[in-house]
Amino acid sequence: MSVAGVGEFGLIDRVTARLSYGATVLLGPGDDAAVVAAPDARVVATTDVLVEGRHFRRDWAGAHDVGRRAAAANLADVAAMGAEPTALLVALCVPADVETGWMEQLADGLGAEAAGVGASVVGGDMSASPTLTIAVTALGDLGGRSPVTRAGARPGDLLALAGRTGYAAAGFTVLSRGFRTPRLLVEAYRRPEVPYRAGPQAARLGATAMIDVSDGLLADLGHVAKASGVAVDITRDAFEVPPQMRDAAQALGVDPYAWLLTGGDDHALAATFPPATALPAGWRAIGRVTEGAGVTVDGRPFDGPPGWDHFR
Repeated sequence: MSVAGVGEFGLIDRVTARLSYGATVLLGPGDDAAVVAAPDARVVATTDVLVEGRHFRRDWAGAHDVGRRAAAANLADVAAMGAEPTALLVALCVPADVETGWMEQLADGLGAEAAGVGASVVGGDMSASPTLTIAVTALGDLGGRSPVTRAGARPGDLLALAGRTGYAAAGFTVLSRGFRTPRLLVEAYRRPEVPYRAGPQAARLGATAMIDVSDGLLADLGHVAKASGVAVDITRDAFEVPPQMRDAAQALGVDPYAWLLTGGDDHALAATFPPATALPAGWRAIGRVTEGAGVTVDGRPFDGPPGWDHFR
């Protein structure tokens, strides 16, 4: 049955019946607004939007994966501030012919990704639209810590990365060329593996700046460099090309380092730390902060676009 067949409120009932709620949710869906506890007395808030045809394709990924991907894009931003995610609000604009089963699986994916970090989907809105659009707002709690912004990096700081880059971009390229393998890369595009816990961990370690790598490592570190008034130099040899990526790059005529350095959607976390910081498991050093401006690779400007731009 299509969403037009069950109607707006029937669809809302079907979706909300599939959700569960964590301890921070004092009042869930059913009223004009939800009520979420804010133990820190401050709330980290961020929002992102996924548009079919621009950010995802239903013939490339199932509804559950699309839901997880939409949630991850926002939960990663909360983690990048050094906060713990608490809640998601989801607004859905849906063509009338979309099947209710697809929407239910989407809700399952959103709920599963949120539950994995102790957060809950607490409400949202729905509307008919010719283009399937998923807008998510995420909330988070700092746990008494100061937020880690993009503006605190200092010359001499260590640059480190938690998570992986390039896998989702490689998967996108593979899918766009009509292939479905290597599975490692395709699944990375469909469902990112985000190091959520690394965000609060970095804050506790004294990270001076941090960012979610959503648009490409070079592009996103450019934001850190600009906000902090510094230069950032990346060490190319800090990145290992996995065999599946190397093989795919050779077959498709692509430089794998273009994926690793400029590919988005993996939602790794990049952070700067005081130089004497001992990095824990899950973090690896990939460069240094220096005086100056901009981002370089092994001391040289990168030849090509630094990452994704929504309007290009």
